[in-house]
Amino acid sequence: MARRADPVAGQAIYGLGMFGAWVWFWQEASAGFWPHVWALVEGVFWPAFMVYDAFTALG
Repeated sequence: MARRADPVAGQAIYGLGMFGAWVWFWQEASAGFWPHVWALVEGVFWPAFMVYDAFTALG
């Protein structure tokens, strides 16, 4: 029987990327409420864009 990759590992890596992005974007956000809200939104979607760009670069 073929061995399958555990999907939890991928979710953990995505989660670490999301938390790291949140820290980065939160520190880079200017003062105010909406820049910090936008930082949270960016943190959710940034890992997906990074993976897409990585696959595009690989061909």
